[in-house]
Amino acid sequence: IVENYPELRSSESFRALRDQLEGTENRISVARQDYNTSVGEYNAYIRRFPYNLTAKMFGAAQREYFEAAPGSEAAPEVKF
Repeated sequence: IVENYPELRSSESFRALRDQLEGTENRISVARQDYNTSVGEYNAYIRRFPYNLTAKMFGAAQREYFEAAPGSEAAPEVKF
């Protein structure tokens, strides 16, 4: 059936591409959340006593949370 209707095949390919793009966006979002969670836990850890004393001795400093650059919130445009 697919060979008789090439538009059906391209439609399925487009759906697969769209699903892959959505999956990639979701993985990036999850990785960003995991990173920010880890940074928060690390920052809290080095502020607690007695760890704050050893953190100062070894030069451990608070880390910055990941924030996207202004204007990069928009999804890239994909032309077909």
